[in-house]
Amino acid sequence: MQIKNSVIVITGGAQGLGRAMAEHFAEQGAKLALIDMNDEALQEAIQSCQQKGAADARSYVVNITDEEAVEAAFAKIDSDFNGINVLVNNAGVLRDGMLVKYKNGEVTHKMPLSQWQSVIDVNLTGTFLCGREASAVMAKRENGGVIINISSVARAGNIGQTNYAATKAGVVAMTVTWARELGRFGIRCGAIAPGFIETPMTQAMKPEAVERALAMVPLKRWGQPSEVADSARYIIENDFFSGRVIEIDGGVRL
Repeated sequence: MQIKNSVIVITGGAQGLGRAMAEHFAEQGAKLALIDMNDEALQEAIQSCQQKGAADARSYVVNITDEEAVEAAFAKIDSDFNGINVLVNNAGVLRDGMLVKYKNGEVTHKMPLSQWQSVIDVNLTGTFLCGREASAVMAKRENGGVIINISSVARAGNIGQTNYAATKAGVVAMTVTWARELGRFGIRCGAIAPGFIETPMTQAMKPEAVERALAMVPLKRWGQPSEVADSARYIIENDFFSGRVIEIDGGVRL
């Protein structure tokens, strides 16, 4: 699939990896529908994408954990752009913490259900809802399409990330399942599993935390958002890619 003039929906598109991918696709002449909960950041992202050459760029303020809101948003995008070619399921949250803490013979902490559920709601249920609605539009339009789910190297399991790791493993399982189910409609599904990527979150880390993180990466540097965007572009443009995961992690193994 060619990116130029393709309608690309990106969740979490106002900042971080989502905005980096949006700007990358804008330079290729894509039409962009950016979904986020931060309207101010969305407007900045839309302006940037327009300046970089997007054929069209529009914003949609949506809570992706709200089924009715997601259904309405994708119906509006379908109407606004006369179809959807690509969905990038990028929106996600972190709520790290240990499962339990035990000291001096007593359990001092247990991960609250709310901390588990908040990550499940966004990373897994939100991905499911957006994937469901995008695939329904694609199937109805009978023009095929591409769904890209953003996973993580943490999908293999990582200390302090019971909730996050579970969602990112689930995202990969959904990717494979959707590739098998939706192939008959000409819809391809792929996933990207980033490692340590330089974002505002990593820039705010303490120097000692940065040192520990980079010590795990054979290439000894952060990945760049543009390198994740390159991976997304590859999935879109390679028409025989489906049901697989691209690891963009500099060789790190958690």
